Amino acid sequence: MSAMFQALENRNYRLWASGALVSNIGTWMQRVAQDWLVLTVLTDHSGTAVGVTTGLQFLPMLLLGPYGGVLADRYRKLVILRCTQLVMGLCGLLVGLLVLTGSAQLWQVYVAALCLGVTGAIDGPARQAFVSELVGQEHVANAVALNSASFNTARLTGPAIAGVLIAWIGTGPVFLLNAASFAAVIVSLWRIRPSALFPAVPAGNGKHPVLEGFGYVSRRPDLVLILCMVGILGAFGMNFPVTNALMSTTEFGMGPGEFGLLGSVMAIGTLAGALLAARRSGPRMRFLLGGAICLGFFTLVGSASPSFWFYAVSLIPVGVGSMTFLNSCNTSIQLSAEPQFRGRVLALYMAVLQGGTAVGAPLMGWIGTEFGARWAVAVGGTVVLLTALCSVIVVSRSRSLTFRSQIRKVFIGKVRGSAKASN
Repeated sequence: MSAMFQALENRNYRLWASGALVSNIGTWMQRVAQDWLVLTVLTDHSGTAVGVTTGLQFLPMLLLGPYGGVLADRYRKLVILRCTQLVMGLCGLLVGLLVLTGSAQLWQVYVAALCLGVTGAIDGPARQAFVSELVGQEHVANAVALNSASFNTARLTGPAIAGVLIAWIGTGPVFLLNAASFAAVIVSLWRIRPSALFPAVPAGNGKHPVLEGFGYVSRRPDLVLILCMVGILGAFGMNFPVTNALMSTTEFGMGPGEFGLLGSVMAIGTLAGALLAARRSGPRMRFLLGGAICLGFFTLVGSASPSFWFYAVSLIPVGVGSMTFLNSCNTSIQLSAEPQFRGRVLALYMAVLQGGTAVGAPLMGWIGTEFGARWAVAVGGTVVLLTALCSVIVVSRSRSLTFRSQIRKVFIGKVRGSAKASN
């Protein structure tokens, strides 16, 4: 099999990837339906309301994510995922029924978004760390990249399908289709063979497991840099549901089909970035920094777009940059974090990313509502580009901010641990 798809040789990973692809398509359909429902049905094009909805969905990761990481490090990730995926499917089902019966209100969408956020705070760290258990350390980089490719294939098709369905039959059925899509991933989780997994040694029952995770990260300057960049870029550069909704409706006067198309066009770039990452053997700091620079620069280009189609095309390099950056961050954590801390470090990474998005979404929505959509996009691009350039300066002055040495330490520690166990 091609080096780009090595992880698919693993049966358990094939099951997981196929179920996740179907579920992710449904999730992206619901995201478009949720934003359109709030923007055009439940409010009068309120960017702030869209931002609040996005914030409620991501804020719990900031507050509860570290505790979700503790669960992922201590308990079986497979069992955790079976439960969380079921709950998230039920959330989509309930909102869909409310919309179809004509009883949906804004506060109910807020509550549903919050429930998804709380469940996601438990699901996210376990789902991210589960990749290492599916394929083992040798194919982690490839599996992470393929996960991103699958996610962005869904991002490519989901918004386009949602845009057509919303225009044709409304938002309610889209929520129901997302609920049905969770059946695919739940079935795949039940078909996975636990005996073929590569489970990490469970973390001990320390008195302060969350603080232990923070302490571990604080001793790793490379991880500190990643988290700082992720938080800033998440807040100002990755609130695409908010900025795209405002640009397509208030700036260019487009409908749900064109709004959904923006997500699909951007997914061309993110899918390309993920497939390019699948060809690389491991993370590199230059890819992380280059992705951030690309994201900031082309976001600024998009803010000055003279037409809807120019703006849509500018989202392709934005997608490449964002995926190159995020994939480098995720892979470096998966490979360089010690196994007993991996769930907590990934939880902290997701908490900072989604927490930054939660904090930034209302702010970007407010800027777009008060000063115009272009200003929201321009401010985001400027902050991202300045952050990336400052990070380049920091890295160039510190030799400790590399991934290879940290990955080597973890690998040597595993080899020594295996040797002791065999003796």
